[in-house]
Amino acid sequence: MGVINACQLPLEVRYLNGLQHYATTLAAMQKWTAMRQSTTVDQIWLLEHFPVLTLGQAGRPEHILTPNSIPIIQSDRGGQVTYHAPGQMVAYVLLDLHRRGIGIKRLVELLEQSVIDLLALNGIVAERRVGAPGVYVADAKIAALGLRVRRGCTYHGLALNVAMNLAPFTQINPCGYAGLRVTQLANLMETPPDVAAVSRTWVTVFRGLLAAHQQHSSSTCSSSCNAALSL
Repeated sequence: MGVINACQLPLEVRYLNGLQHYATTLAAMQKWTAMRQSTTVDQIWLLEHFPVLTLGQAGRPEHILTPNSIPIIQSDRGGQVTYHAPGQMVAYVLLDLHRRGIGIKRLVELLEQSVIDLLALNGIVAERRVGAPGVYVADAKIAALGLRVRRGCTYHGLALNVAMNLAPFTQINPCGYAGLRVTQLANLMETPPDVAAVSRTWVTVFRGLLAAHQQHSSSTCSSSCNAALSL
């Protein structure tokens, strides 16, 4: 049997129809990751959540400034507090880092770059910031990242604001940063964006970046197992 190069590894994409409850999705990711084997095909889950505030492993409740009827759920991802709701593209990346020969920091860079490239396709200039992972347009955050690594495999991922109600972000310190502004594609485009269309384009962009990296790198994942990345 021949050895499969990392750049030839399959990647299954699942589009979860309808709004998804965060707690149910989190439990499903945890179970799927715990049960996966060395031959399990990596997956990406694309979805939208019902309105919810989530706290990362090191999340501090004081970053929720005005608690209200929006549910608050403790998560096992890295980082502080963020908000999910309809109109936001959520991409959960369930990858075997060891098998793909990619480190967690490089994966974060690829996820950030995928959003930057996606926005560039729509004429929007975006950037990453040192020490504050995510993607920014001018001084406003448009995409947040949060990952978990368990036994060398990731789950959680990124959230890109497409066309949602941004008001609840004013009730928190987004990602733990007081006064941080947020924005979305709908505020930056003449034609109203569609989450499903944005998701399909993002998958194409991310697949390309992942394949390009793996064609030029044979490095192995150096992150420790059972680690959470604070974003």
